[in-house]
Amino acid sequence: MSESDLETPEDAAPAVETRLDADDRLKPEFVQEVVDRVDAGDEDGARALVEPLHPADVADLFELVDRDQRQRLAAALAGLLDGDVLAEMNDWVRDELLEALEPHQVAEIAGELDTDDAVAIIEDMEEEDQRAVLRALDPDDRAAIEEALSYPEESAGRLMRRDAVAVPEHWTVGQVIDYLRAGDDQSTEFWEVYVVDPAHRPVGTCLLSWILTTPRRIAIADVMKREQTLIPVDMDQEEVALRFQKYALISAAVVDAGGRLVGMITADDIVHIIQEEASEDALLLSGVGEGDINEPVVDSYKARVRWLLANLVTALVASFVISRFEGAIAQMVALATLMPIVAGVGGNAGTQTLAVTVRALATNQLTQSNRWRSVLREIRVALLNGLTVAVVIGIGVSLVFQHPMLGLVIASAMLTNIVVAGMAGVLVPLTLERFGADPAVASSVFVTMTTDSMGFLAFLGLAVATGLVG
Repeated sequence: MSESDLETPEDAAPAVETRLDADDRLKPEFVQEVVDRVDAGDEDGARALVEPLHPADVADLFELVDRDQRQRLAAALAGLLDGDVLAEMNDWVRDELLEALEPHQVAEIAGELDTDDAVAIIEDMEEEDQRAVLRALDPDDRAAIEEALSYPEESAGRLMRRDAVAVPEHWTVGQVIDYLRAGDDQSTEFWEVYVVDPAHRPVGTCLLSWILTTPRRIAIADVMKREQTLIPVDMDQEEVALRFQKYALISAAVVDAGGRLVGMITADDIVHIIQEEASEDALLLSGVGEGDINEPVVDSYKARVRWLLANLVTALVASFVISRFEGAIAQMVALATLMPIVAGVGGNAGTQTLAVTVRALATNQLTQSNRWRSVLREIRVALLNGLTVAVVIGIGVSLVFQHPMLGLVIASAMLTNIVVAGMAGVLVPLTLERFGADPAVASSVFVTMTTDSMGFLAFLGLAVATGLVG
C-alpha cells in the first residue's frame, strides 16, 4: 500500500470540523441551515449536511432544534437516525422520538445495539409498548433484553454487555487466537478475555496485549491474571463506578448469584454513569429534580415546587424566631440590619460542609469506620472559620456603629452559627443516610432551617441576654 493510499483527502476532515463551535457544539448557522432545508422539503440536502457528522453530533442536533421540529427532522434524516445516534441522545429527546415510531422500527434499532444500549432505549417505555417492541425482536435479542430487564434498575445487570469473550483454562494461547479470529458472533469491542472453569465461573482474565505477545504453545492459564474484580449482577451502578475508579479497571466480568459469568462492563459505559451520578447529586442538592433542559415544563415544575414549599416552611420557622424578639428589634434598628448577615454566612458555611459530606458519602470516602473522625474534623474547620469571620465582623461592626458591645454580640453569634452550621452540614446527611434516605435529596432543607433559625436566635438572644437591648 502506498503512502498516498493512507493519506486523508484535504477536504474530508474540515467538512465536519467547520460545523462545530470551539466547544464542539454545532454552530447555530449550521443547525438553522439543516432546519431550513427540512422546512423547504429538501430532505436530500438535509441528509447531505448531516451525514458526515459523528453519531453523538447528530444526537446533539436533535437536542438543539425546537421541540416541534424534531419529528420532521427525524422523518427527513430517516436512515441516519440509527441505534448509535439514539444511544448518544438525551433521554427526554429520545423518548419523545421513540413515541412516534412503530414497535417494529424500535425493534430494528434495538437489534443493532449492544444489550446495554438496547435496554437503555426500551426500559423507559410504557409497559404495553415495551411488550410490542420485545415481540418484534429476534428471539435471541429478545431473550437477552428480557433477561437484562429482569434485573433491578440502575444495576450491573442493566448496564452490562452479554457478549463477554470467555475461553476454557486448558486452552493454549494459539487456540485462543484462532477462536478470536474465527468467531463471527464475538463482541466487536473488548480488551480482556475471561478464562472460565467448566461451570463457566471466571478463574482469571487475560489482556489482549498479553495474548498477542505470548508464544502460541503457552497455556492460557500460565498467562492469565488470577486476581480480578468481579461485579455481582445486582450491584448498584454507582458502586460499580466506584470499583472501576478505585481499581483503575478498563473492563470487569459480571457474575450471577452462582458466580457464573453472565456479561461484562467496560470503561466507556462507566464514564456515562460517573457523569450521571455526579450530576444527579448536584441537582438533588439544589432541589431541581433531574434538572434537564429538555424535561417538560410540568415535570420540572413538580420536581422544584415541593422543595420551594419545604423552604417556605423553614422560612416560617425562622420568622417565628424573629417574632419573639420584636421588642428588641424595635429598640435597636441595627439589629434588623445585621441579623441577615449572621444567618446568610451561617447558611453558606453549612452548604460548604454539606457538599463535602454528600460527596464523601457518594464516593465511599465516608463510612462507618471514619464518620466520627470526619464529624470532629468538620467541627474543627467550623471553629477556625467561625473565629476568623467573627473577628472580622466584630471589629467592623464596632467601628461602623461605634458600639463595641454590638460588635461583641454579632461576633459571638457568628461564631456560634458557623459552628452549628458545620455540625448540621455533616450530621444531617449522616443521619439521613443512616435511616436509608438519600442525603442529597433532603439535607439542604434541614441545614438551611437550622442555620437560619440558629443565626437569628443566637444574635437576637445574645443581644437581650447581654443587656444590649431591654
